[in-house]
Order: sequence, then C-alpha cells, then structure tokens
Amino acid sequence: MYMAEFKLRFGDMKWYVRRIVEAPSLEEAEKMAKRYAELMSRGEVKWELSYVIESARPLLIGKEELEKLGA
Repeated sequence: MYMAEFKLRFGDMKWYVRRIVEAPSLEEAEKMAKRYAELMSRGEVKWELSYVIESARPLLIGKEELEKLGA
C-alpha cells in the first residue's frame, strides 16, 4: 500500500491532501498518482503530486504511532 500527497492550488490558496494508492510497486503507484493529479486538474483547482511513499498504516493515528513519538 502506498500514500500519495498532492498539493492543490486555487488562486492564491494552497493546501495538501493525501490519498491511498493500491499498486504492486512504488513505480506503479507514482504513475497512478501522476495520472490521478492530471485527471483531477481539469477544473479551477490545480493538483500537483508532491510525493508517494510506501506505508503499512497510512493516515492512521493509533497507540503504535503515539509510542513512536514518545507519548
């Protein structure tokens, strides 16, 4: 499983979103994420791919993550 982060732009505003990418490899996940950004950028909001990482537990905050942070 992979996680992709995208930078969205609308005029002077900018924000970030993340999406889960189901792919067999990092290379395939990057291709899929780039294609997703292209398809999503058809309106006024422009999508740019920031990065793709492999992640076993993307976007999850649990006991394990808090322990890693020393909480």
